[in-house]
Amino acid sequence: MAKSNTISMPVIRRLPRYYRFLYDLKENGVTRISSRELAHCMGLTASQIRQDLNCFGGFGQQGYGYVVEQLYAEIGRILGTDRPMDAILLGAGNLGKAVANHMNFENRGFRLIGVFDDANALVGTQLGNHTICPTSALPAFCEENNPRMAILCIPKEAAPALVERLIQCGITGFWNFSHYDIAHHHPGVVVENVHMGDSLMTLSYQMTENP
Repeated sequence: MAKSNTISMPVIRRLPRYYRFLYDLKENGVTRISSRELAHCMGLTASQIRQDLNCFGGFGQQGYGYVVEQLYAEIGRILGTDRPMDAILLGAGNLGKAVANHMNFENRGFRLIGVFDDANALVGTQLGNHTICPTSALPAFCEENNPRMAILCIPKEAAPALVERLIQCGITGFWNFSHYDIAHHHPGVVVENVHMGDSLMTLSYQMTENP
């Protein structure tokens, strides 16, 4: 299999989409599909699909196509869904609660093992299966449980100091809703930024240009 650092981010960002479409096909009883048929479903070209999948090895057979369940499992393995990493969530306000309650982490490569907030009204209460802990408990919790990823559902101004603490606690990846530029200040960690406002403005632009 090709090393992930030789594969472009656009290819990597298409993998979850393949994974979703293959899941739907599998659930609908489709057992085999050609690159042309998959391309038609996804609005891509057959050449693009073959190029993307060839980055990770050969999964199809010429004249036969792809075995849907096998390709679904292989892409899941590439994405890490078969070996979830432990994660913690920082910020149990409205956004944090929505993320914790509605995101199926284990199907996406992670396992939520702890929730933290400093609001007195929240500490000690339940969020799903987790008792919300104060952030002062982070060092001891991380030493005992070794989480690798942190989900930041906190205000931007609170992020710099907390990110420093989390990195000191061994966190190497961030799912970042805070709008703080972690990658600029800490280039050694892996960051996936989520900017819902940017997405909404992108939609606004497209609708303005194509009324």
